[in-house]
Amino acid sequence: MDINKFENSVYSLVVSAATKLPPDVAQAMKHAIIQEAPETQSAMALKTIAKNLHMAEELTGPICQDTGLPYFLVYCPVDANQLEMKSAIHNALIAATKNGKLRPNSVDSLTGENSGNNLGPCTPVIQFRQWKKPYIDVKLMLKGGGSENKSVQYTVPCELDGLGTAGRDLDGVRKCIMHAIYSAQGKGCSAGFIGVGIGGDRTASYEVAKDQLFRHLEDTNDSPMLQELEAYIVGKANELGIGTMGFGGKISLLGCKIGAVNRHPASFFVSIAYMCWANRRVGAEINAETGEISKWHYQTVEKEVDFSQYASKSFVDQVVTLQTPLTEEQVRSLKVGDVVRINGMVYTGRDAVHKHLATGGDCPIDLNGQIIYHCGPVMLQDETGEWHVKAAGPTTSIREEPYQGDVMKKFGIRAVIGKGGMGAATLDALQDFGGVYLNAIGGAAQFYADCIKSVEGVDLLELGVPEAIWHLKVEGFTAVVTMDAHGNSLHKDIDEVSFQELQKYAKKVF
Repeated sequence: MDINKFENSVYSLVVSAATKLPPDVAQAMKHAIIQEAPETQSAMALKTIAKNLHMAEELTGPICQDTGLPYFLVYCPVDANQLEMKSAIHNALIAATKNGKLRPNSVDSLTGENSGNNLGPCTPVIQFRQWKKPYIDVKLMLKGGGSENKSVQYTVPCELDGLGTAGRDLDGVRKCIMHAIYSAQGKGCSAGFIGVGIGGDRTASYEVAKDQLFRHLEDTNDSPMLQELEAYIVGKANELGIGTMGFGGKISLLGCKIGAVNRHPASFFVSIAYMCWANRRVGAEINAETGEISKWHYQTVEKEVDFSQYASKSFVDQVVTLQTPLTEEQVRSLKVGDVVRINGMVYTGRDAVHKHLATGGDCPIDLNGQIIYHCGPVMLQDETGEWHVKAAGPTTSIREEPYQGDVMKKFGIRAVIGKGGMGAATLDALQDFGGVYLNAIGGAAQFYADCIKSVEGVDLLELGVPEAIWHLKVEGFTAVVTMDAHGNSLHKDIDEVSFQELQKYAKKVF
């Protein structure tokens, strides 16, 4: 095989996965946009997503700034050189990272050091599986941290809040799946997709679940029982009222695929692999002799979706314009449901920054009255040393819950931008101090990158590109107030409503 051409083929797969929805996923998103009730916050989120998808395709830029941890599933003939293929995959990832198609996401678990090129022990994940067919089949999934964190494994029998006992039968599996969807809320960038693995040992069960996410959305399960369960889950999940980004709405789940394998008599695992709305996976058949792509997967006969027709710059009639720095009076005038448009400076800060600030570290900038953005952008530096934002959507905020309230009070931060909402401690701090939480649209990395007019500086770059404090000058940065300074939280409200709906599914069905 021409290994250089194989490397080029893998690079094409990486770029496609990062920048463009697979056709079957695009059709599912189109359906969600059409089905969602107009003039709602979920509808606004879907319009933002549509605009983002159109921009990503035009710019060949990452759909989401969290380009995930690459997961390769490679089927190859017996005589294929797996060592050469692994090296070629590594080279393709290095190039994609250098060219701004991937964010460097490989971090040393002990030191926190970012490798800078997406390579390191166990990154990327590559599963080689031999088969008797004469060609190589490569599938790639870019699974972001937010969706990976909402994946879960149940050991049944178990007790589930709102649903009672989940037993060792298909109905117990049903309850586990419904509970996982409810628990994810908007933190995994709903409306999402789930893959389910039944049985196996702990490792195999989750591998089966993840493999389900590679299935075409229009395929039919070989098992009539699982086929029925898949349809049931999609229908009932969309009656929970979670909606896009957890804003409430009709569409909470876009697809469900389930697989089952044998297990030990003493063990029964149900594993849920949660995937965000983008469902970034691609696949292709590659000629084992030339190394070139001969056929792409997930293609349909339907016309490709033109998301520009669903995108709109005018999402709502009334928008509150905010100019940084903010005053306490401005912040306390905001209420849950307000749509804001921000102009001025915004500063990124994720896990490492919050830990640094909360544990006595010096703050290199004056954050009084400013906004912290939970974001790990994709950045490129040009030959003159100037930084450019290639993708800049929000990350899941709940990881900062142990620090957020104290950091806001200590440094005078008036607003936080993120996704998925935060907990009781942060809500109390917002009320006491006079702060607000602004929910940006998860995955809309090109939409928000377009709002960033310049990079004014960077601090703590030694923490790695995603974890540094980036000084961003923004214009027209749109988000929704979902937690205000009066003790109100949309996330808490939606959780309570969806939990009431969840309890309706406690009775045996299968």
